Amino acid sequence: MTEIQIGQAKRARRAYSFDDIAIVPSRRTRDPEEVSTHWQIDAYRFDLPVIAAPMDSVMSPATAIALGRHGGLGVLNLEGLWTRYEDPEPLLEEVAGLQGTEATAKMQEIYTEPIKPALITERLREIRDSGVTVAGSLSPQRTKEFAKTVVDAGVDMFVIRGTTVSAEHVSSQAEPLNLKEFIYELDVPVIVGGCATHQAALHLMRTGAAGVLVGFGGGAAHTTRTVLGVAVPMASAVADVAAARRDYLDESGGRYVHVIADGSIGTSGDIAKAIACGADAVMVGSPFARASDAPGRGFHWGTEAHHADLPRGQRVQFESVGTMEEILFGPSRVADGTMNLIGALRRSMATTGYTDCKEFQRVEIVGA
Repeated sequence: MTEIQIGQAKRARRAYSFDDIAIVPSRRTRDPEEVSTHWQIDAYRFDLPVIAAPMDSVMSPATAIALGRHGGLGVLNLEGLWTRYEDPEPLLEEVAGLQGTEATAKMQEIYTEPIKPALITERLREIRDSGVTVAGSLSPQRTKEFAKTVVDAGVDMFVIRGTTVSAEHVSSQAEPLNLKEFIYELDVPVIVGGCATHQAALHLMRTGAAGVLVGFGGGAAHTTRTVLGVAVPMASAVADVAAARRDYLDESGGRYVHVIADGSIGTSGDIAKAIACGADAVMVGSPFARASDAPGRGFHWGTEAHHADLPRGQRVQFESVGTMEEILFGPSRVADGTMNLIGALRRSMATTGYTDCKEFQRVEIVGA
């Protein structure tokens, strides 16, 4: 791969964001109605390659159920307000009314309330009772503490999600989570991430994860790049991790690990480009924050926004454009790719002649 010279002492390779690439039409087209957007991970099949990010501004038990009924997967943040408070609605209303830095300080305060195992059980039971696939997320730091509670509650899929997650975390303060041992002992599929390089992804795949999340510092509500100076353009990150999936498939004798793009996905075009770069599905936050029925009431934030010592996120305000159903399936009333996400993905696949997401990973792309 061609390197560029930053200065005499440092060289780097060129990396691409989704804005830097474009999908190329092929010689064949087809009707959008003939396109399938389904995907399957482990024993679970979904009509939509869309996973909602475990963020309090977009996922409540109610919205996780709604997305599940639409054919996607909603992941509940098991360290969020819904597992700290019996009724978080007044707090969500309060956060929506705050201004500027006042919001960060208030969120730091309300998230100091301890997580209650009984509420984890109750929230997951509520989702399970609806009949949809149950998924919950913990950070690597909290996984050991609450994993048994989550599994006992009947979760179908377990997500370990952090700003970055490695298979080789080093700590002199506490014994780190042994991902390989932990995943081996669980009876449910685990999705883990984020990661952004071929080598890091390969190590995560070797832990036995069913899927890896790709992304670092690129979300709409993240300021990781500003605070830590760390970020990886998503198109290159997804393509690198897809290459790791291919290499691990050969190494393991046929074990396929799903690649899920997580970050910098704000429009339907970004979803199409993520799959074109090799993703099996996408995890999104900001598109659902625009829903009129989102818990954030027009605001969007992640777990980094209320970190006690070093906040690396901000509360972002979005204009509501429609319901979750309209954002997924239309009809769209805007021309910026924030509504009818699935209709646009179908049309992109149809325009290039592909019938399903796995085939669409082979589409030609160019630097835009």
